[in-house]
Amino acid sequence: MKTRLPGPYANHPLNIPLQLQRPPLISGQCWGMQREVLQAKKKITYVLLSAPWSVLCYYAEEISLQVPLQVVTTPNFNWSEKMLEKTKIPNIMSQDVPNLPPDYYTCQFRTNKLERFLGSENKETFFKTTQRHQVLYEILARTPYGSLERGEVGIDRLLSEKAFTAAYPLHEGPFEMPKDGSVDPKALSLRQILHRYWARWACWYKYQPLDHIREYYGEKIALYFAWLGFYTGWLLPAAVVGTVVFLFGIWQMVNDTPAQEICQSGNEYVMCPLCNICTYWNLSSICKTFKVGLLFDNGGTVFFSIFMALWAVTFLEYWKRSNAVLTHRWDCSEFQEIEERPRPEFTALAPLTMRNPVTGAEEPYFPEKRRFRRTLTSSMVIVIMVSVVLMFVIAIILYRVILSIIIYKSNNAFLIFSAGRIASLSGSVLNLLVILMLSRVYIYLAHFLTHWEMHRTQTKYEDMFILKVFIFQFVNFYSSPVYIAFFKGRFVGFPGNYYTLLGIRNEDCGAGGCLIELAQELLVIMVGKQLINNIQEFIVPKMKSWWQRRQLRPTVKTEDEEVERKGQVDDAAPWETDYELLVCEGLFDEYLEMVLQFGFITIFVAACPLAPLFALINNWVEVRLDAQKFVCQYRRPVVERAKDIGIWMDILQVITQVAVISNAFLIAFTTDFLPRLYYRYNNEGTLEGYVNFTLATSPSSYNANHTQCRYRGFRDQHGHYRPEFFHLLACRLAFVIVFEHVVFFIGRLIDLMVPDIPEEVEIKIKREHYMAKEALAENQVRLASSRISISRSVPRYLSL
Repeated sequence: MKTRLPGPYANHPLNIPLQLQRPPLISGQCWGMQREVLQAKKKITYVLLSAPWSVLCYYAEEISLQVPLQVVTTPNFNWSEKMLEKTKIPNIMSQDVPNLPPDYYTCQFRTNKLERFLGSENKETFFKTTQRHQVLYEILARTPYGSLERGEVGIDRLLSEKAFTAAYPLHEGPFEMPKDGSVDPKALSLRQILHRYWARWACWYKYQPLDHIREYYGEKIALYFAWLGFYTGWLLPAAVVGTVVFLFGIWQMVNDTPAQEICQSGNEYVMCPLCNICTYWNLSSICKTFKVGLLFDNGGTVFFSIFMALWAVTFLEYWKRSNAVLTHRWDCSEFQEIEERPRPEFTALAPLTMRNPVTGAEEPYFPEKRRFRRTLTSSMVIVIMVSVVLMFVIAIILYRVILSIIIYKSNNAFLIFSAGRIASLSGSVLNLLVILMLSRVYIYLAHFLTHWEMHRTQTKYEDMFILKVFIFQFVNFYSSPVYIAFFKGRFVGFPGNYYTLLGIRNEDCGAGGCLIELAQELLVIMVGKQLINNIQEFIVPKMKSWWQRRQLRPTVKTEDEEVERKGQVDDAAPWETDYELLVCEGLFDEYLEMVLQFGFITIFVAACPLAPLFALINNWVEVRLDAQKFVCQYRRPVVERAKDIGIWMDILQVITQVAVISNAFLIAFTTDFLPRLYYRYNNEGTLEGYVNFTLATSPSSYNANHTQCRYRGFRDQHGHYRPEFFHLLACRLAFVIVFEHVVFFIGRLIDLMVPDIPEEVEIKIKREHYMAKEALAENQVRLASSRISISRSVPRYLSL
């Protein structure tokens, strides 16, 4: 018999269509039919495949598919549902999604125990659609079509050689709702349910139907959306606390004593020029800028930095628990990947063959020493690219300095007054454009290098590619903020002894300090990148879909000069409709965008308390954009199993550790928190006179007129450091040590107190193991009894 798709395609005995240029051999384990479609001047041939019941059973046991033993009656709740239920708060995020996939106790499929599994009496529905997709793709991936010695095996190799142009499972009908709108929700297809209850903008505040996503797309994609939703939910408290800290900064603007001293100082503090051709200026002129800086540099910043460091640790620990719940519910908690086949590119390019110790088959082989040398060369290329990024950072620094000089020479009073802000803001925008340009170049280069390294399996290939790209993007996106936070204004010198770079005086912090510039840089890069990415994700797929449909069904002119659309029919077959959709290119770009965002809101959060709020707003949009792409614009990808988010979890943990150290140094060396605390301690708890305390006086020999001016620093009139500088340096270093030790200690306590697997899940796992053991016990008893009867019969034959 042939397996059939459920729902609107039940009459089609088809599972995976292959669109081909030339028809190679097809495995005898699949049944196939061909359909030819004429579109303008091109003929497209579709090979439609299905598998008989015996083949499904064989491969289900071969690839260890999980099948149901018993329905789990315990309801599933997420953490926010439990919290809202305990507090008796109405849950507006909940929605009644029809046809909820049931939760089962499962075990690995065994053909000889078929009667013990639920639903085994109905062979049409026993295996889920996604499981049948897995079986068919497994057959296609193993089927040889040429010489085994040359690695001519599998559909992936055929796709890479352009023998086929596509291989994809069918969607379950259209995603649009019936026009009359009178359909019972329970009669909707799974794709229609996902569109109505997940991919629409009206669902932006609703829970994602994760079980339906997993049922339709498999565990790997469902885990991405589960992680994204979990991360977005956890951003809500971070955004609330960050907004409160920002509002505290507004209150600080009105009541801050140093701000009042600056605004009321008049001509009391004449400041030294900020560049070689700049003029003297009064400190009172930066009254508004200094107050704006208090929005980001206030006492709440320290609290928020500690909060976000602990938030990041707690978020990862609770994600581990949530991941454990989901992977157990989705039968992946004990998932172990089978021996991976070599990548098609590897089999085509490997120079040698070697016998596989597991399968015993001859497989392509690439010497480890040669791979190590290539990996080392790739590492050197990465170092060179990182150096290019740093060169661009230096170029932008010089750009800001030169632009400031040009503005000062313009003699325009308004531009001269805003020269620093104009140079800083335009430099941030230019830096964003450079970052996006270098990102595209490097991603292409990383693909080439990883391909050149000749990694045997797709998993190893993806891990090395992700690692390369992340290292580069980490430097690319964070180098400029790191420079502003920790280096800008640190190596300026003092009046009469300024340090230079390439003959140009080193860049100093603006009149309002470096922290406001860092906040501006973060907002421009993070928010600008998010806006550009969201616009691209919204527009680019639609344009690509339009162009692909136009290529497949071009408009041509007839002899009567009438325009008609070739191949455009209302009753197009489902495999034709799906072929017009875009290829799903994986989750790499989606994960990378979110992980970089996670770095922005944790590593530099002390400089911008509003960063979690902007991230939260972006992620609400991101979830729906990604959902629309998968439901409406992508071909249905082949199901992939996974038990976690892979190497991205390791990267998130590294970012969390870096964030603790970064925030410690940011508070200690960039903000005014410790200088203010030190001054309060030595002046009976008051900040009166703090402004004068932070300003040094230029040497009398600074200019010919012997005009003295003030500048930020703890130096005497000879340019030597005052004792307060060394006292503050000791306080700063002590703060860094105490801060990171306290946060790491509390984080370790959280790690110990929050088990990775919830207790109820451990009970379910034990229950499932028990049921699986019981299901197999009967076979074991029969086997043991047969062995006993044989052993007893042997002496009888011997006695004869």
